[in-house]
This record gives sequence, C-alpha cells and structure tokens, in this order.
Amino acid sequence: MGIQQITAPPCARPASSGGFTPPSGVIHVNFRHTAGFTVVGNHLSQHRELSLVAIGLALHIQSLPAGAKIGIKRLAERFPESETRIAAALRELEATGYLHRSRLRLADGRIVTRTVLYNQPGAGRAAPSAPRSRTRPGEPAAPRPAPSPPREATRAPEAPQPQAAPVCVPTPTARTTPPPPLPRPAAPTPELQRTAAALLADLRRLSPRLVLSEQEVGVLTPGVVTWLERAAHPDSVRHALTADLPVPLKHPAKLLRHRITALLPPPLPGAHDLAPPPRPGAIVIPLQNCDRCDRAFRSRHPGHCRDCRAEAHAAA
Repeated sequence: MGIQQITAPPCARPASSGGFTPPSGVIHVNFRHTAGFTVVGNHLSQHRELSLVAIGLALHIQSLPAGAKIGIKRLAERFPESETRIAAALRELEATGYLHRSRLRLADGRIVTRTVLYNQPGAGRAAPSAPRSRTRPGEPAAPRPAPSPPREATRAPEAPQPQAAPVCVPTPTARTTPPPPLPRPAAPTPELQRTAAALLADLRRLSPRLVLSEQEVGVLTPGVVTWLERAAHPDSVRHALTADLPVPLKHPAKLLRHRITALLPPPLPGAHDLAPPPRPGAIVIPLQNCDRCDRAFRSRHPGHCRDCRAEAHAAA
C-alpha cells in the first residue's frame, strides 16, 4: 500500500488557439517567423472583389525584393497560369489600387515600365514624402548648404513618379449635348449578336468592376457587333474595353458605351476594292456538224471536220 498507483492518463496539452479548439472549420497552428517572411494585411488576403489569382500574385510581388522583374512573360514562366490570366490579375490589382504601372522614358531614350505596388492602397500616396524628410537635417547642419542642392536635384525627378496619375483611356467628360449614338451594324447575324453579348457579359471575369445588367448588355451589344463586323478580333475588343480603367469606376456601362463609340476602328477595304478589274468575256466558238460524217466540231463556219479535211487532202 506504500506504492503510488497511477490510474488516470496525463492531461492533454491545451490547443494552440488559446485553449479552445473549434468543433469544425480551420484550426490554426502558428509559429513565430524569425526570418524570410512577408507581412500582408487582411484587406488583401480577404478582399471581396479580387480573384484568388490576383491575391496570390499580389502576395508574390510583395515578397520580391525591390527591382525584381515582374513582367507578364516572366510571371507566366514562374507560375502555371497563362499570360492572359496573369494580365487579367494585374488589371484587377490596378483597378483596386494595389498596383500602378506607368511608361517612362530614360535619359538614353529607352522606354521602360515602372511598377509600383502599394501594400495599403489608401496610404500609398503618402509614401513618396518620406525620403524628403531625410534631406532635412537638424539645425546644426545649416553650415553645410552645398551638399543639400545636389540631393534635391537628384531626388527631384524620382519624387513625383509614384504620384503620377495612371495612364488611362480618356473617359467621357461633362456634356451639354446628348452623347453620340452607338454604332449600328450593317447586317447583324444571330451568331455575331450571341458572340457580342457573351463578350460583354464575360468582362466581369477580367475586371470585377465591369458588372453589367442584362438590359445594359442588350443596349451595348449592337456596338460590339459593329466591331466584329469590321474584322476586330474578340481579344482586341476586350483589351480596348478593359485597359487602363479609371479608379474609382462609378458607371461601367457609360464608360463602355464611350469606348465602343470613340475607339471604333475603321472598316477594312471591301472585296470590290481589292479585286482585280473584270476580265473580258471569254470567246465561245460554236459547234458545227460535219457535212460528210455528221461529226460535231467547233468552227465559226460550217464545213468538214478535221479528219474529213485530212482525208480529202490526202486523196487529192
């Protein structure tokens, strides 16, 4: 009786989530990172309008060092998604303010694309003002005025670059007269109308902000049919309607109506313009019956066929 008997198992360790284990759903097992991690806000990871590809692409770009190449072709080589899907995800990030791309001309004449990623779109405009505070030393630095002008001169062209407005297709301005009517197709076919309606309804897959009602799709369909009649490829129509969307976008149907009307390509030359001049009618020699063997042969005048003329010539 002096030996202690253990009749109950040891208590289980408490769960990592504060001692509470939910009966269903996800259970987090978190360990603190000490190196090689990226801080991402829930406003991005739980965004309601961005697709999963766009959220993952934004996370990948945030984890890259400054100066890394993030072109569409390079991202397509890195991930299994196609170039079209990656380009659509980049447009989603631009529409929601996380990404800004601009074309810049360097001193040597080359044109490059500058990409700026904002981890917090609302606070992205205030970021460029931080470097300027570094050029303002304290009061004891007053005896050194010479070094300050070169710093301002070197950083002057870089400071306004993140603040530049996105390059956008011109949006319709305030009008005192009614807008021009939508282009009308010359001979719409049911197939073209179905293709145009499907193209308009599918725009929300490329940009979540281009959600159109069924009535708006019906109104804009004749304009897109006119584009298709003029031999415009559907991918070209999608790019013209979704490239460089303004932020914020309040009236997507009005913007699409303006672009369909203002960016309408000219018709291609008709077949009659490219066809060669008409050739003169072919000369048809009539059929004749031989007076000797009654065989049919072609000649402008009646008489004998070739064989009969040869026999008569040989007999002579």
